[in-house]
Amino acid sequence: MGEVSFFNAPAQVVKNLIKAGETKVSMPFYKMLILGILAGIYIACGASTSSVAMHNISNVGIARLVAGCVFPVGFITIVLIGGELFTGNCLMVFGAMRGKYRVSSMIRVLALVFVFNLIGGVLMAVLVYFSGQFNFTDGLLGAFTIKVALSKVSLSFETAFVSGILCNVFVCMAVLMAGSAKSAGCKVWASFFPIMAFVVSGFEHCVANMYYIPAGILALGNEKYVEKAVSEYGITTEQLAKLNWGSFFTMNEFPVTLGNIVGGSIVMGIMVYLAHKKEIS
Repeated sequence: MGEVSFFNAPAQVVKNLIKAGETKVSMPFYKMLILGILAGIYIACGASTSSVAMHNISNVGIARLVAGCVFPVGFITIVLIGGELFTGNCLMVFGAMRGKYRVSSMIRVLALVFVFNLIGGVLMAVLVYFSGQFNFTDGLLGAFTIKVALSKVSLSFETAFVSGILCNVFVCMAVLMAGSAKSAGCKVWASFFPIMAFVVSGFEHCVANMYYIPAGILALGNEKYVEKAVSEYGITTEQLAKLNWGSFFTMNEFPVTLGNIVGGSIVMGIMVYLAHKKEIS
């Protein structure tokens, strides 16, 4: 009997992702719609629960560590159950470089998945808001949600862009590492640590922000949360005016998404493909 391997070699991981990309470009619209919305919801689940876990922790390092231990639940769910996630799909560049499908087909999938992830993220934000969760700690969670959203739309273009690059290096690292594992348990642990690392580092993920920022905008409609944000965090009314749907897209989603594309498609996608292309049969 030959030796049993519990892991896929890097070239095999790339090969498997190329096949997955071929499946994506031919996937029926309704299935991509469902899987895209679900992925947005899953990531939002991780985002919302991590906010609950960290919102009343004053030490920034500990707060980020706690959030990093909780947030990966969304990504792990996608790995084990399935879902179409924009950031992970940036690795579809493997198949495009291999000539398995057109770049235009890859862009179409990415554009559709982005929109469907957005629907899932905003839907989750609405559900969490009306669930009353933001009332935790006498409304401090609602204030914290406003603070997080405001900080994200206040980033400079350069900061948001570079943070987006770094974020998707970690996310695509998680995709590749999960692909190297053959058992469910190994996939969980392989996914967990890179996602934890990007959360602890505070990098920007366009799909997670599809929950964080809409949730903050919704929280602005509650006077109690706004008063808490002002009293607890020293946020001024002038600063609060920056948090709106326009700034969500122009000040955060646009530069962060560009960064996520560069980090996923170029830094991880093209470079990993070039490193292993001769080994792919």
